[in-house]
Amino acid sequence: MRKFWVAGGVGIGLCLCFLALLVVGTYTAAAGIASGTGRGAGLAKGAVPAAYQPLVQKWGTLCDSISPALLAAQLYQESGWNPRAQSHAEAQGIAQFIPGTWATHGIDGDGDGDRDVWDPADAIPSAASYDCELARYVKDVPGDRTANMLAAYNAGAYRVIRAGGVPAIRETQNYVKIITTLAKSFEAPTGKVPASRQAAGAIYYAQKKLGTPYLWGGDGTAADGGRFDCSGLTKAAYETVGIELPRVANDQYNAGSHPARDELMPGDLVFFSDDLTDSRAIRHVGLYVGGGYMINAPYTGAVIRFDKIDTPDYFGATRVTEDGAEALPTADAS
Repeated sequence: MRKFWVAGGVGIGLCLCFLALLVVGTYTAAAGIASGTGRGAGLAKGAVPAAYQPLVQKWGTLCDSISPALLAAQLYQESGWNPRAQSHAEAQGIAQFIPGTWATHGIDGDGDGDRDVWDPADAIPSAASYDCELARYVKDVPGDRTANMLAAYNAGAYRVIRAGGVPAIRETQNYVKIITTLAKSFEAPTGKVPASRQAAGAIYYAQKKLGTPYLWGGDGTAADGGRFDCSGLTKAAYETVGIELPRVANDQYNAGSHPARDELMPGDLVFFSDDLTDSRAIRHVGLYVGGGYMINAPYTGAVIRFDKIDTPDYFGATRVTEDGAEALPTADAS
C-alpha cells in the first residue's frame, strides 16, 4: 500500500481529456528519443540493495569483461539478492555456487581468514573473480569478450573455445542474452533511453480502468470483480501489448532501463518506496502518463485514478521493454 503525500484528486472527466492528449503524443515524442545506451560502470540509483552496492561496484570492475551492472544482473538472476538461497541442485548463497565450484573458485573477499559461501562479502567477490577467470580462459576466442565469458560460465570454456565463440546451444545463447539484457536494468543511464513502442497501448488499457475500486492482490479477473492492486494493474496493462511482467512491483522495476525524472515518457512505470536505497523495498507502482501524473491503483478504499508522482517516496522509473521483461527471473518471485 502506498502512502500518499499529496491531498486531493483530479477530476476524472478533465483527466480523460488530459490523457487523450498525452496518449496521442506518446508516439510523436518517442520519435525524438535517441536509441542505445552503453554498458557503463555506474549503477542505477537503488537498483542494487544498499548492503551489497559497495561490493558490486568494487568487484564489478575487477576485469574489463565485466561491469558492476553485469555482476548485479548475474546475482539478481541467480538468487534475487537472497544470501540464504539454496537450489535443488545444491547451489548456495547469493551467487549460487555449487560446493565443488566454490571449493575451487571461492575466495576470501573480506580478508577475515575464511571463505564462506553464505557470506556476500566472500560470495560476491568470488563471483566476479570466477567471471574474470573464465574471461582469461577464452580471451583469444573471436567475438565479444563479455558474451564469450558468459557462455563459458554457462557451457564451459572448452565449448566456447571449440566453437570459436558462443556455442550453438540454445540454453547458452539464452543465458548470454538474459544476462546482458538484465544488466541494462542495473546501469546508471548514460544517455536517453529509447521509448517503448507499446507505451500508448498500455496507457489506453489503464485509462479504461479509471474509477475501478482497488483490491489487494487483484488481477482484474472475474473472480476479482475486475478490480486490481497497483502491480496487478500495470501487469495487465502491459499484457495487452504482448509484454508479460512479473506480478510484484519490485520485480517489475527490473523490466528495462531507468530514465531520469526529467526524461520520463508516457508508459514508463514509476515506483515508490520507504527505502530509496533498495529496489527490493519498492511497495508501489503506477503508469506514468505525462505532466507529472500517473494512473495507479493506490490503496484499499480508493479507486484507480490519477495521482502526482513527485512525492518524497518517489523511487524511480523503468522504461519497459520486451527483452527486459523476458529476461527477468520467474522462479521464486516474491
